[in-house]
Amino acid sequence: MSLILSRADIDFLLFDWLDIDRLSSEPLYAHLDHGTYAAVIDLAERLATDVVAPVNKLADQREPEMMPDGSVVIPKEIGDALEQVRRSGLFAAAQPSELGGMQLPFVVEKAAFAWIQAASPAVSGYVLLTMAAANLLIEHGTPKQVETYAVPLLAGENFGTMCLSEPQAGSSLGDVRTKAIADGDAYRLFGNKMWISGGEHALSGSITHLVLARIEGAPPGVKGLSLFIVPRDLEQDDGSLVRNDVSLAGLNHKMGQRGTVNTLLNFGEGRYLPGGSAGAVGYLIGAEGDGLRYMFTMMNEARIGVGTSAAVIGYTGYLHALEYARSRPQGRALRDRDPDAPQIPIIGHSDVRSMLLTQKSFVEGALAFNLYCASLVDRIRCADKAEARATGLLLDLLTPIAKSWPSKFCLEANSLAIQVHGGYGYTRDYDVEQFYRDNRLNPIHEGTHGIQAIDLLGRKVSMENGAAFALLRDQIAGTAARAVICGGALAELAQIVDGFLAEVEEVTRVLLAIGDSEERLANASLYLDAVGHLVIAWIWLELMIASEAGADAFHDGKRTAGRFFIRRELPKIAPLLATLRTVDRTALDASLECF
Repeated sequence: MSLILSRADIDFLLFDWLDIDRLSSEPLYAHLDHGTYAAVIDLAERLATDVVAPVNKLADQREPEMMPDGSVVIPKEIGDALEQVRRSGLFAAAQPSELGGMQLPFVVEKAAFAWIQAASPAVSGYVLLTMAAANLLIEHGTPKQVETYAVPLLAGENFGTMCLSEPQAGSSLGDVRTKAIADGDAYRLFGNKMWISGGEHALSGSITHLVLARIEGAPPGVKGLSLFIVPRDLEQDDGSLVRNDVSLAGLNHKMGQRGTVNTLLNFGEGRYLPGGSAGAVGYLIGAEGDGLRYMFTMMNEARIGVGTSAAVIGYTGYLHALEYARSRPQGRALRDRDPDAPQIPIIGHSDVRSMLLTQKSFVEGALAFNLYCASLVDRIRCADKAEARATGLLLDLLTPIAKSWPSKFCLEANSLAIQVHGGYGYTRDYDVEQFYRDNRLNPIHEGTHGIQAIDLLGRKVSMENGAAFALLRDQIAGTAARAVICGGALAELAQIVDGFLAEVEEVTRVLLAIGDSEERLANASLYLDAVGHLVIAWIWLELMIASEAGADAFHDGKRTAGRFFIRRELPKIAPLLATLRTVDRTALDASLECF
């Protein structure tokens, strides 16, 4: 059995639950069939098992190192692994053939890439950012920009970055100071960018930075931000390359995902360009002032990517804990008082089984949810205008949950994996301590839990007069109605979910009726946790319906995990909802001096 992911689960989610074979009846995917989808997952599983996973611990132990000349040294084995991923074609798997892709369904691409993410979050980080940068350019760039910059990204010849944050501007992007000065057909950029993953390395031919900056004279705040392509290397008339005015100021040393180099970059120091001219050469994407809107194309894809990464890091931690619990003898059954009786594997103890079920219900639910979100992209691509618009609204609402719920609760699954291992769990001899450190970054990556909560409650649930929230409500209620028809335990569980759906609706109305946005958002994180739990319970109802006819251990495991989540985990949101109803102001009213 693989300790990276469960192939049986991936196949169940794709073929039994999401029924992706039906996509082959759509004109967009008519060239594909079941065998093609299975072959792509086969390829990803082999790459993850044979190529990527073997370098994961090395990537953790041998961090990137900055050299005196401003270059970065990364272990050769990481580059070798990325080269094999590049050759596989996974960078461009969902793109049309004219861009070098296979025009796969988005959900198949994400399921395949989940194997790479689970095998090594650090190695997969370079690919995730590169794919997202290419997709942004395809959507918002000119044909020439797509040909010059997106196509090499999709081929894995160059890698991409997302340069938003600055030392003084993390989530508050309206405070970005990097400026851009017009210089003919291009711009010259001056400023500093912080927390730039993949910002400097020799793993690819060049690096394509996508940089938020303020054109000279632009208004303050987010409305004054524009987006620029800033290649690390500039091609000269004779075909040679010179270094653009982008220099490495330092590396950030992280607790996890250490193999993904994280950098502080300076733009416009005059260090590299011929003649000492200053200003990093950049090319405007789209219209002035639309930079943040364009960047959200990359950010939203990255957010779902982060959520998937969190889910699968939790998943591989669960599989390691499960194997350990099955093989580690410790203690005896409570009813067996004979000290000479043989010890039993720790999975025989109910508390350990409870921890394993918590992990299983979190990680399998989170992975299913993120693949469901990916399947919505395919629905949008294939639907008529009206259905595509409605599906897009639903996906917009679900995106902050898809990013943040797995990042918080699959991290908890990693913590429980350590607990199952006992004292061995926090030693470096066992992989679960690294999994925890790797996953701890995800509640911060691409917008913190609090930022996602504000996005959900402050904007998403109220957009278009609550149309997106109504779509989600109808989806959950529809699944619950189907589960009631199934009868038995499913009907009972559906009633529990239906009850909490009604409570979440009521709390949402209470919160949206508050005129003071600061007061409304003071408990936004509690709201995200509560709605996230409800959404995962909905997904578990879906999975249990799909598992209803299965008589083997796999399907019984699905039914058991779903039952566990709805009976044991979902009711934990009751006190959250009670607090939200009172619109608690304790944190809001706390004086700065009381701390």
